[in-house]
Amino acid sequence: MGSATREAIASSKRALSDTGRIDLATATDLFAAGRVVGESGQLRSLLADPSAASSVKVSVVDRVFRTQLSAQALDLLREIVSARWSNADDLLGGIEELGLRAAAVAAGPDARLEAQLFTFGQSVSSDSGLELALGSKLGAQDAKSTLVEKLLSGNGSVETVEIVKHLVLQPRGRRIGELLRHAASVIADQQGYIVANVTSAFPLGAAQVERLEKGLAAQYGRKLRLNQIVDPSVIGGLRVQVGDDVIDGSIASRLSELRLQLAG
Repeated sequence: MGSATREAIASSKRALSDTGRIDLATATDLFAAGRVVGESGQLRSLLADPSAASSVKVSVVDRVFRTQLSAQALDLLREIVSARWSNADDLLGGIEELGLRAAAVAAGPDARLEAQLFTFGQSVSSDSGLELALGSKLGAQDAKSTLVEKLLSGNGSVETVEIVKHLVLQPRGRRIGELLRHAASVIADQQGYIVANVTSAFPLGAAQVERLEKGLAAQYGRKLRLNQIVDPSVIGGLRVQVGDDVIDGSIASRLSELRLQLAG
């Protein structure tokens, strides 16, 4: 991520924070706007052009989206395109990120959107046919949206449904698992915590989970929520992933390292 994009994301987050009350319509409008921009090479290039004046970009956004977006979403989109982005893909990522953050704000601080995304991701990863249906470039958009609604009916909040629908409709070359993990991390950050995915051979007990959460929270200096993954192949020990950090203390990992040492 270039410095221009980091600054653009920071300014967009400030704009969201200054907006006040946010509802889900703002998030869904931002998602929809991102898909429109993504589908038009000409529009995408113009809005991401660092040499184009901000006033010109805002004028284009007004012409294209004034009748399609809520006033709140339109104001946020103006802020996004007024910033300087490193490239067009970063611009699309910025629109998506602000939509995710808006959804997190709309859901409220106690919502467990990241846990719902995690559970959905586990279900999809365990079913290759389902993963193909959601990730195939050949799949009809309406069919994907309907499938997401059906899968999450009774198992996800309205915010989670809208998030997942957007992710499968505009994957931008990413696999469904990557999409969901990224969305969960953005939402967690917006709500003031980080997410740890912990893989073990057997389910952890409540006391173990509590100790692990406290230890990781102290290590990273932030509130933390933990997702458990049970995978018998790790044999014993734990594999912990927090963002890009991986702490692999599993027996399977140590055996693999030993085999490599013996082979060398």
